[in-house]
Amino acid sequence: MANWSDPRVAGTTLGTGVGTQSAAYDAGLRSYMLSVYNYMASGVLLTGVVALLFASSGYAAAIMTGPGIMKYVIMFSPLAFVFALSFGIQRMSTFAAQATFWAFATVMGLSMSTIFLVFTGTSIAQTFFATAAAFVGLSLYGYTTKKDLSGFGTFLIMGVVGLLVASILNIFMQSGVLSLVISAVGVLLFAGLTAYDTQKIKSMYAYVAGTDMMGKTVIMGALSLYLDFVNMFQFLLSFLGSRE
Repeated sequence: MANWSDPRVAGTTLGTGVGTQSAAYDAGLRSYMLSVYNYMASGVLLTGVVALLFASSGYAAAIMTGPGIMKYVIMFSPLAFVFALSFGIQRMSTFAAQATFWAFATVMGLSMSTIFLVFTGTSIAQTFFATAAAFVGLSLYGYTTKKDLSGFGTFLIMGVVGLLVASILNIFMQSGVLSLVISAVGVLLFAGLTAYDTQKIKSMYAYVAGTDMMGKTVIMGALSLYLDFVNMFQFLLSFLGSRE
């Protein structure tokens, strides 16, 4: 006859249940984060390939140095996609969000093709691998740290807004010193955002696991980390890159 009141039996059963749930949660979290990183890395790769091919074709130089509004369309179209994903993803299907992300990575490649016209290929490659190494370390820190980084979020976002204002002002001032300061601060801000966004993306899993929002959350997480990587790369390239 079963001893239903035996606390050892109850404790063993409860412990097994909790352990199984914890293992399932951890496995789900790893799969979720791996999907985020796969989308982010694939987006960066697509952007790089498009940028290199567009610059090599000669169209980038012709459009960016020629008359017309096409160069402005190429420059600002990535921003339109970011806004579309950020504010419209709730109304999109998962497939539509994925397609928008790939379209964004493509037009971002067209926009970034000008770096191959300004900087040497060697400095671009060196900066890319330096950024990748820094990104891996910072994202790993954000994923594993027990420290709550949410308090830094507001400070970092305000810093990005200030950086944007300074960048716009420098378009008219054309100050070399200010440009260096902007690049250095930009690297630090997006380094911090990499760790912060990673922790935020990780924490989101508890709210979306098993829901219809999972696929969309993966895309938005990938977009956040993609923007952190690309901005850190561009600011570091402006700061350290060798010009043609």
